[in-house]
Amino acid sequence: MAEPNKTDSEPLLGVRGAVRMRRSKAAVPGLALEDDLARELTEKVVFINRSSKVVKGGRRFSFSALVVTGDKRGNVGVGMGKSSEVADAIRKGGELARVNMVHVSLKDATIPHEILSRFGGACVLLRPASPGTGIIAGKTVRAVLESAGVKDVLSKSLGSRNAANVVKATLAGLQRLRLRADIYESRGLAVKPKTQPPPVLPPGEGTAASTETA
Repeated sequence: MAEPNKTDSEPLLGVRGAVRMRRSKAAVPGLALEDDLARELTEKVVFINRSSKVVKGGRRFSFSALVVTGDKRGNVGVGMGKSSEVADAIRKGGELARVNMVHVSLKDATIPHEILSRFGGACVLLRPASPGTGIIAGKTVRAVLESAGVKDVLSKSLGSRNAANVVKATLAGLQRLRLRADIYESRGLAVKPKTQPPPVLPPGEGTAASTETA
């Protein structure tokens, strides 16, 4: 007995069907918001580790993937996924990173102040930089900073090179950053406007101006 043609009972999704699907998602705000958020997030695989276990029939391999996720607007997260397949490990790591996302304080395209952070044997130093400097960092620290939205920063890894510890030390340092307004607010003070220092005159001009006025 011949099977019925699937194209007759289930027509392919054309242009009109795609438009209807977009309209149905727009009608439900939650679905549209989740789709927009997922589209804005970027995932970066920092490190993939392979471990093996000797069993009676041979070796059994397992993989762990360290994934960093961020929206480049001050939100970043880190996740470690483990599975017997590389693709599943990366997928799990991305899901954990999206769940563990935190907000960090940034000042324009750089960080507010210098910070030294430690996690385990890793030690990461972060310093603000002037516009146009770029991200001066290794690939592990760079993945976290780019995902958070930092564009100008100076960094140095001073301790262990373990990728997981370096990533966590970088994230811990970003979480400890505080803006000037936040510090004043925590102390119950009003933010004072910054005043420009007086211009520095060349030697001799100041004395000449004072004699003229006299």
